[in-house]
Amino acid sequence: MVVGAAFTLMFVGFTAAYSFAAFFGAFESEFGAARGHIALVFSVAAFLWFLLGAPGGVIADRIGPRRVALVGVMFLVAALWLASEARSLAVLYATYSIGVGVGVGLVYVPSIGAVQPWFSANRAFASGLAVAGIGAGNIAGPLLAAWWIGLYGWRGAYVALAFFVLALGGAAALLVRQHPAVSAAGPAAGVSLRSAMRGRTFWFIYASLILSCVGLFVPMVHLSPYAQDAGYSEAQGVTLVSLIGLGSLLGRFTIGGVADRLGRIPSLGAMYCGLGLMLVLWWSTKTWWVLAVFALVFGICYGAYVALVPTIVMDLYGARSVSGIIGTLYTGAGLGTLVGPWLTGAAFDAFGAYDWPILIAAALSFLAAFCVIPIGRQKVEIVHRSQ
Repeated sequence: MVVGAAFTLMFVGFTAAYSFAAFFGAFESEFGAARGHIALVFSVAAFLWFLLGAPGGVIADRIGPRRVALVGVMFLVAALWLASEARSLAVLYATYSIGVGVGVGLVYVPSIGAVQPWFSANRAFASGLAVAGIGAGNIAGPLLAAWWIGLYGWRGAYVALAFFVLALGGAAALLVRQHPAVSAAGPAAGVSLRSAMRGRTFWFIYASLILSCVGLFVPMVHLSPYAQDAGYSEAQGVTLVSLIGLGSLLGRFTIGGVADRLGRIPSLGAMYCGLGLMLVLWWSTKTWWVLAVFALVFGICYGAYVALVPTIVMDLYGARSVSGIIGTLYTGAGLGTLVGPWLTGAAFDAFGAYDWPILIAAALSFLAAFCVIPIGRQKVEIVHRSQ
């Protein structure tokens, strides 16, 4: 029940977030704004949900994930409803950007954190099932939004999305609950956030998230124009980005069970290496079917590592502050996400090609894998200290 509730919460949250692509043309026509200004509406939301995962997780550790998730769903519903009345991009920044950023931040980390204490041997698999909601939202969001825009216009589509999030998200938030061992009187077994941040392992993971996320969203933003520069149609470019979403969904469902058997920390390092190898493959080709292979496998590595990180946090630090530690680590992902696609675009503007940004992103992914190596050696020390 908790896994299903977490899946649904992430599904509705990221359906609201990733539906933005379907509204892009409508905003361009409605407000006559530059594409960079329109894209910033989404960028601010994405940065906020990574940033707010930390306080959301800390609060969930103290009062339980259900209340925090309910507040997150209310923010999402309000953001979509108010965005339907926007008469300028400034209003979209104040409604969609802030509301969706806060809403996803309060839904994502508390719900995935709630899953971890319920499982031991199959924790990575359970976590993968839960975060598969992100991939499902990535696929469903633009399709639902495009359908509703055709029926009701973009303003009516936002109202429909608001009701959709309220119905599914509200029900799921009521079903998510804390494990009794965590909610019982007294602190649960494990390490506090403050203690975790004093150790080198925390900062190795944090560094790996910054380094990997610099390149992680680069193909999601720039792969389609790269394909069009190579002579392919816009539809073919968009298809490549959709394949990343499909691969992400596959990775979240499939890699967790393998990692439970082979080891979660080595599996995370392998996924970082996989991202780097796929970025090198992207750099080396302009052939469409090879780009399709890149997009699918890159998405698998991305989806798998998003599923693995929360389980590794639980393995290393226990249940005591699992949501707060996950959320604080995700601020590193936010920093990488904030600079990666923007700097890639600036480099293309300066040099007229994507070669150097792609190669640098690949190198940073390999460096992220090196950051994982010391983590396994320190695991026993952390567990003994918590006992």
